[in-house]
Amino acid sequence: MKSILNIQGLKASVEGMPILNGVNLSINAGEVHAIMGPNGSGKSTLASVLAGNEDYEIDGGTVDYLGTDLLDMDVDERAREGVFLAFQYPVELPGVSTMNFLKQAVNSVREHQGLEPLKAAALLRLAREKAALIELDARLKQRSVNQGFSGGEKKRNEIFQLAMLEPTLAILDETDSGLDIDALRSVSNGVNQLRTPDRGFLVITHYQRLLDYLVPDFVHVMVNGKLVRSGGRELALELEEHGYDWIQDHLPE
Repeated sequence: MKSILNIQGLKASVEGMPILNGVNLSINAGEVHAIMGPNGSGKSTLASVLAGNEDYEIDGGTVDYLGTDLLDMDVDERAREGVFLAFQYPVELPGVSTMNFLKQAVNSVREHQGLEPLKAAALLRLAREKAALIELDARLKQRSVNQGFSGGEKKRNEIFQLAMLEPTLAILDETDSGLDIDALRSVSNGVNQLRTPDRGFLVITHYQRLLDYLVPDFVHVMVNGKLVRSGGRELALELEEHGYDWIQDHLPE
């Protein structure tokens, strides 16, 4: 099975404060991994480090992405190589239309792959296809990126970008945050449509409810900057029943 991501002993800090304390995780093509954990456990830090956020200092460990050292790549190179991060709080870009933003992003990836840029008509056809796939309101494509969008619209727009860019590794940082049940179902259905044998997903969430719709192959629990327990979806159900204190009370000495 093709390895997409192999993290060994990853340590990271911000302003001298350790946050990741030796993370080990492997993701193969076609797999969906969910990371759960209490606030402050390091989940979003892991997502940010993988995406290349320079606010974090790497203190140790390795991250192999498709046979290459991910930590040696800058942010833009990671994106061009197929690493995608859906933000917990998507930013607004006033004055930048969603379609112009995607035109630049898609064609930047294609140029990196040695492909010709998509012409306007082909880009519009692709956008219509992907928008239908994830049930995106067509009007949102004509507006500035996330400007004036509701929480659910912002999250749908993130998944639309994922669909357009077709990354190899998709990292979803608390995509369910702030969503009502209808928006949660819609966003999850969109992600499920994008699961392929060649793509890996890393899904970060607090709550088991997302995993009712987006069923993971593996669930990991993060506590104090480390993955302390792993299992199947049943682990998420145990967390839902017992809470995170239950995990912390059963950690080895």
